[in-house]
Amino acid sequence: MSDSPVITLTTDFGCEGPFAGVMKGVILTLNPHAKIIDFSHGIRPYGIVEAAFLIGLNYRYFPKGTMHAVVVDPGVGSERRPLIVSADNHYFIGPDNGVFSYIFGMRHETPRVVHVTASHYFLSSHSPTFQGRDVFASVAGWLSKGIDISKFGPDIADFNKITLPLPTMTSEGAVQGEVIFIDRFGNAITNIRKTDIERVLTVNPDYTVKFSITGREAALKHHYSEAESGNLCALLNSSDLVEFFVYKGNASQENKIIIGDKVTMLSSQL
Repeated sequence: MSDSPVITLTTDFGCEGPFAGVMKGVILTLNPHAKIIDFSHGIRPYGIVEAAFLIGLNYRYFPKGTMHAVVVDPGVGSERRPLIVSADNHYFIGPDNGVFSYIFGMRHETPRVVHVTASHYFLSSHSPTFQGRDVFASVAGWLSKGIDISKFGPDIADFNKITLPLPTMTSEGAVQGEVIFIDRFGNAITNIRKTDIERVLTVNPDYTVKFSITGREAALKHHYSEAESGNLCALLNSSDLVEFFVYKGNASQENKIIIGDKVTMLSSQL
C-alpha cells in the first residue's frame, strides 16, 4: 500500500451537513497520510443505480490501489452486509446492495468480494443511522494502512447485483436506451454508447442518426457551441455516451427530462 494512499468518497449525503466531513475525520484519525478525494456527494438520495454507474465509469481515472468508499445505502442499520471488493487493482468499500454492479459486470476480471465481519475494524458495531462513519470510513482507514483484505472477513460469491439499464435493438432496427444521469447543467447522459452508433452506421454507412426523447427529436452535434441556443441537441460526450443538451441552457428543466426517460436512436439515409 502507498505511503500516501488515495481514498475517494461517493455518497448521497450532500454538502450541507457534517456527514462527509466526519467520514474524513475517521479516516485521517486512522491514517493521517491518506489523501481523501470527494468524488461526489451529490448522488440523488437512495440513487444506487446512479452511484453504481458513476463509480463504475470513472474509477479507472484514479491511481492503481485507490480505495473507493461508496455510501449510498437505503438499508443502513439493517442486516445487509458491508463489503470490500478488489477489482482491476482498485478497492471498493460499501454496502451489499448492488452499488458495485458495474464493477461486478467487468468482463476482463472476476472481482474478489469480501464480507467484512471483523468488527474490531469498525468504529462501532451498533450504528443504526451512520454506518458511513462507523463501518465504511473506518474500514477504509484500516485498509489504507496496508491491512490485507483477507483479515476483514471471508470471500463470498453471493453478493447482490442489480439489473443495469442497457441499450436494446427494436424490431424496426432502432436502438433504445434511457437517461441514466443528469448533471448540474441539466445535461442528460444516456446509456447509448459510441459503439451503438458505430454498429448502426457500419451496416448502413450512407445513413445518419438522430435521437428522440420526451416526444422531441435531437440532431447529433460534435460539441455544445455547434448548436443554436434553445435547441435540444445530442452529442457524444467525453465518456463516449450520448448526451442531450441545450447550449447555454438546461435540457432537463426545459424539456422535462428525468432519469429513466426512454431514448430512441433512429437512422435515416443522408
